[in-house]
Amino acid sequence: MNKDRYLADYVTLLLVAVVLALVPLGVGDSAHYLRIVTLMLIYMAYAVAFNIIFGHTRQLFLCIGALAGSSAYLSVVLVTKVSLSPWATIPLGIVFAAFLGGAFSYVSVRRGLGVIFVGIVTLVFSLIFHNLILGLRELTNGETGIETKALGVGVLQSGRGSYYVILAVLMASLVLYHLLMRSRAGTAFRAIADDEVAAELVGIDVTFYKVLAASIGSALLGAVGAIYAYYSGFISPTEYALVSVDIVVLVTLLLGGMGTLLGPVLGGVLFAVLDELVRPLGRLNVLVYGVLMIVLVITFRHGLVAALRKIAKVRIP
Repeated sequence: MNKDRYLADYVTLLLVAVVLALVPLGVGDSAHYLRIVTLMLIYMAYAVAFNIIFGHTRQLFLCIGALAGSSAYLSVVLVTKVSLSPWATIPLGIVFAAFLGGAFSYVSVRRGLGVIFVGIVTLVFSLIFHNLILGLRELTNGETGIETKALGVGVLQSGRGSYYVILAVLMASLVLYHLLMRSRAGTAFRAIADDEVAAELVGIDVTFYKVLAASIGSALLGAVGAIYAYYSGFISPTEYALVSVDIVVLVTLLLGGMGTLLGPVLGGVLFAVLDELVRPLGRLNVLVYGVLMIVLVITFRHGLVAALRKIAKVRIP
């Protein structure tokens, strides 16, 4: 039975990859819609990373954008100031983001911080990151930002090329998530999410597995954040701000369903549609997302995957 489920999950992932690979054909030559679906993939990948950190180990990191941005800025600054290749600096950014995420997790576990306090600490880091980027103008150009179009990542200068690179990153993230959840670590994550004290009593090293989840999730955030920096052709503090990234990722994951394989994908599709509907509202869209997040937590906390399981009475990963 487990073998059949394992195979079924991979077939599902293959179908997801095929469907998403065909999307650019549906949008035709429209650069606008191609950008929308590319951003959809980016937020799906962010949501996969956050799903590992919060969906399974209940670590409320409110610094998703800051972790992604720290990787992006480190990579871009090393390219512009030290003349390194982006292909060398992107891995450095990923390692840096993983280190930061692991450090936050380790400190919070050792200090016995609950979910809310972890959220507060990481939110403070998000604000510190934003102000550091503004303050270190000689390196980051402050609020003006940095142009990345001419930094030598040719495949990310093409609209469709960028889409397929980001799709590959998303699918790799989903496969990694699936393998992780089927491993001993995944069993530990689920035990920690259910009851952290009970997990510790049965011999699970809570500190190790929480730090592991935070490090892996943060590494994924760093990878997507750095790739986005070169895809967008420009980075600024706004691109990685709390309202630009964290709120969007939270809504995406809540819509799709935390702790599930397809939650980030379905949530990403729903959010892309929602974002287009509220776009005419301008900056008021943040208010809409905030209200929606509250409503989802109260009335739809298990997301679309759980709802489909209940309605269709079939197993959806």
